[in-house]
Amino acid sequence: MGAPVASERLARKAEPAARAPQETEFLQRLGERVREARARRGMTRKILARDSGVSERYLAQLESGQGNSSVLVLKQISEALNLPLAELVRDENGQSVELLLTQQFLKRLPPAKLAELRAQLLRDFGATASDRRKRIALIGLRGAGKSTLGAALARELGIAFIELDREIEADAGTSLNEVFLLHGQAGYRRYERRALERIIERNDACVIATGGSIVSEPGTYDLLLSTCFTVWLKAAPEEHMSRVAAQGDYRPMAGNGEAMEDLRRILAGREALYGQADRTVDTADRTIEASLETLHRALES
Repeated sequence: MGAPVASERLARKAEPAARAPQETEFLQRLGERVREARARRGMTRKILARDSGVSERYLAQLESGQGNSSVLVLKQISEALNLPLAELVRDENGQSVELLLTQQFLKRLPPAKLAELRAQLLRDFGATASDRRKRIALIGLRGAGKSTLGAALARELGIAFIELDREIEADAGTSLNEVFLLHGQAGYRRYERRALERIIERNDACVIATGGSIVSEPGTYDLLLSTCFTVWLKAAPEEHMSRVAAQGDYRPMAGNGEAMEDLRRILAGREALYGQADRTVDTADRTIEASLETLHRALES
């Protein structure tokens, strides 16, 4: 990309000669979170630079734990106010006292209790289990078999089969590639959320094949989990890559000698999110017929 924006240049001039250990640790964690978030979304550093207007060089520094001092100043202010840093930088205009207190309560709970509480909230305030089971959503990386198995399952059940990406294209009036080029990752996420809301509103029963990165958008993924019975179609990275190539799509490998490593990183970054699905079906080394039979068993259990 071009020259860094003025704020980047000024921030670099203000860099201290040395940082306290806790500041270094904070910047390293920040860099790791940016890198992990990028991996979950399947974004290269170049794409993130393009969509954010921040230079690749600066992103590389940020991800390696060499971010500038501006964020450290915000951290100092948040600590002085005894507020989480996220509270200072969030976009919403105001937040109810009840929501703030609930968030603080949730932060005190151990992970096991959080999972238990979320399940209880879904039972008490989400769609009923019987309603959720009427909508089956397949999640997983490209090449897992979502479209093939989803279409076959829908035919056998006598319900509609819907590919979320095709709904996004119909809504945008153009291809997914153009959506990303014209609107970036954020624009695609808005189309994705609207398309999913429309599908849920119009279909009491259906099979939905989702995009592989839907799990990296918390609000949209929560909507999917709370309104659909979700199944993670799982396979090894090598199998994902070979299946996509077998379909004649060589984009994942084009000009990228580290494609397999990138794929492993994406899968590792999303594994815990995919694991939130109601069921997991491993399609590795299985025929379509065998995978479909396993999928049926998973839905009936």
